[in-house]
Amino acid sequence: MKRYLSSFIQEDIQKKMVFIGGPRQVGKTTLALEFLKPASVKNPSYINWDNIQARSSFLKGEIPLSSGTIVLDEIHKYSKWRNTLKGLFDVHKDDVKFLVTGSARLDHFKKGGDSLLGRYFYYRLHPLSLMELSNKPNKEQAQALLQLSGFPEPFFSGREKDYKRWHLSRVDRVIYSDINDLENVRDVALLQILLESLDSRVGSPLSIENLRQGLQVGHGSVTRWLDIFDAVYLSFRIAPFGAPKIRAVKKEQKLYLWDWAQIADEGARFENFVASHLLKYCHFIEDTEGDKMELRYLRDRDGREVDFVVIKNKKPLFAVEAKKSETSLSPHISYFKERTGIPEFYQVHMGDKDFGHPAKAGRSLPFWTFCREKQLI
Repeated sequence: MKRYLSSFIQEDIQKKMVFIGGPRQVGKTTLALEFLKPASVKNPSYINWDNIQARSSFLKGEIPLSSGTIVLDEIHKYSKWRNTLKGLFDVHKDDVKFLVTGSARLDHFKKGGDSLLGRYFYYRLHPLSLMELSNKPNKEQAQALLQLSGFPEPFFSGREKDYKRWHLSRVDRVIYSDINDLENVRDVALLQILLESLDSRVGSPLSIENLRQGLQVGHGSVTRWLDIFDAVYLSFRIAPFGAPKIRAVKKEQKLYLWDWAQIADEGARFENFVASHLLKYCHFIEDTEGDKMELRYLRDRDGREVDFVVIKNKKPLFAVEAKKSETSLSPHISYFKERTGIPEFYQVHMGDKDFGHPAKAGRSLPFWTFCREKQLI
């Protein structure tokens, strides 16, 4: 299927380099190969740093510059990749288009400033979402995504056992290969233990102290490892929204996983599912239109909470509460509606009921209906 970023990349690559970041196996290579003819990993213009022969050719300067477009995959694992790429682009930018992909945040692994500033556009490719599957998403598609994840291979397999096998292979590759290539971690096995412990903490305020005690390591180690997980697209965290008229918590972050299907608890999985859709929407607007987007949550010191707030250019657009089952509207919605400047409140679920008004006491509706009305790509 044609991914949602294809047309934007096609336009931007005519002007600058294009970087595509995103989780391993989310479809970055398949997307990048669309811009090579023939579209094949055997094309000499496709250079994968994990391929020893391609790596050797790159280091020797043997790059097929006459092809018109070059795809550099996982090149961020080379410590001098930014300066090398800067030199290539500055010399050949009038003749060659550069497309760079990586399973880590390409803006994270840099030292001494950004030598490529002003030379590239950066996109973050997300897993499949409801609106990417269909302009009229439905309950069956939502259930399939919840069970099989939004990663193309397990989703299109249609089988849960294929997802489980894929998941084990992906985690092993990221923990024992990708992170080792990027960071010096002495006990990599502890990273896997930490990652497995995060499933039960999805959607709750994250306590570094509790994680530290469970692993019997220092506070700084856990903090650094969580940063690594964020950098290689295993997890993401959101901060609280501090509206002036509420006694909001200020520092406690909530953590979510890029692969929501690995979460055992159905309520937490659905909340993560909603979080992933909203983050994709924020990243899409930011990457294609340049507006500053943020995904946050509402929580005061008395424990009242609404799961998400979407913010554009420092102004809240709408808030979302995620409840997998059909229930009455959370009383926290009306509480925060009276005390914040958030114009719309929604409560999304996996049922069929649709009632209320978002600008008054809040609206409860099926999540797929919400995605369609809000055009959450």
